[in-house]
Amino acid sequence: MQIAETFGDEGFDVPRRYFAAVAILVGVFMSALDSAIVNIALPTISADLRVSAASVIWVANGYQVASAATMLTCASLGSRIGERRFYTIGLVLFTISSLGCGLSTTFGALVAMRILQGVSYAMLISVGYGLYRVIFPSGSLGTVFGINALVFAVGTAVGPALGGLIVSWASWPWLFYINVPFGMAAIAFSITALGKDTHRERGFDVPGAVTSAAAFGLFALAVDQIGRWSDRTVLVLGAASLVLMVSFCVGQARAAYPLLPLDIFRSRRYTFAVLTSVTMFVSQGMALVALPFVMQHTYAYGVLKSALVFTPWPIAVALCAPFAGRLANRINATQLSSSGVLIFCIGMGSLMWLPAQPTAGDFMWRVALCGVGYGFFLPPNNKEMFANAARNRTATASGVLSTARTTGQSIGAALVAVVIALVGGASGGGGDGGRQFPVYVFALACAISGLSLVASIARVYRQRG
Repeated sequence: MQIAETFGDEGFDVPRRYFAAVAILVGVFMSALDSAIVNIALPTISADLRVSAASVIWVANGYQVASAATMLTCASLGSRIGERRFYTIGLVLFTISSLGCGLSTTFGALVAMRILQGVSYAMLISVGYGLYRVIFPSGSLGTVFGINALVFAVGTAVGPALGGLIVSWASWPWLFYINVPFGMAAIAFSITALGKDTHRERGFDVPGAVTSAAAFGLFALAVDQIGRWSDRTVLVLGAASLVLMVSFCVGQARAAYPLLPLDIFRSRRYTFAVLTSVTMFVSQGMALVALPFVMQHTYAYGVLKSALVFTPWPIAVALCAPFAGRLANRINATQLSSSGVLIFCIGMGSLMWLPAQPTAGDFMWRVALCGVGYGFFLPPNNKEMFANAARNRTATASGVLSTARTTGQSIGAALVAVVIALVGGASGGGGDGGRQFPVYVFALACAISGLSLVASIARVYRQRG
């Protein structure tokens, strides 16, 4: 039974808004869990399907490349088809592809299902943030984004441990089957609570969709293959991606129905929020990739110990993000997010100065500080971003945010690979390169988060002016 449509800028009526939020939050939890749970089982999948370690990487690669390549296209399609209908279709496809992954008996079938799962993930994430603006009143957006960050952090935190337990007690297909009941519940809430779309955009930029898919797909592939393929191959992929991105931007300025309407960047507050997000995602992506190398190779921590030592980061995000989100509804969101960037920058800097033989505690308070900063940055900055995007550009703003996350984190991973190539750090920690690796990689991450701080403070002064 459909619930009656009664919303404006004040969002859905209570309790409908909470049922609709469940549909979005379950999708967020599934996507976070799926991203964190699969990698731990790659060796098991490799042995079971009798494929090489180099080949089984495509179980992860197929998902990542497909989602990166289709993010902006999905955001545009969502505004044409209708964000609510599009999100529900994404839930259905994500659930079906999860079931298909579990039922796959050949490597090719599994990779195909993972590619479909990556596309459906892009469908969910590209319009999910924007739907919050439809569901909730503007004054509650900070709180909602805080809860969203909490749910994502919980999924990220429990993913590796849950994946290890499932592989130990059952078999790898259950890593994918676990999404099915969550998906079915989310579909039910989506159908009953989200209702029908009241506005749809006209037209679709097919050349822009093809160009953006090729540009971001090649970029994701180039980043992922650093260290696996020859430097020349990676450079060719990266150069082709850059050329296509420039071509895409030029084409968007001329397109009748652009995939990425460039007028959204006329708001300087929105543009500064996007720039701050990108640089923070780069720095965060560097830390997430570098920390396992630092713990396991430089300081000889075991896999389980490394996972436990990292846990304070998502826990801190989960604790701080809802509070920061509520606070952003009452005080200046840009000032609050700037304070989060500052704390994050201090956390990155503290990781540069690890003792010669760091204990678990030496790591834990530092990564917790990073988590606190990230938790205080993300919800207020997201609120600032959506508050300064025109309402008819909500789907575009959601797609830009999702693309900023995937692109920024990919750049961060690439920078870590460059540092490893220059100073070492991917092999045992006895040499000078291994000991220098944490200093160089976290110094670079700190510098990039410093750029975020400059951009964030600049927008604060611009508001005052």
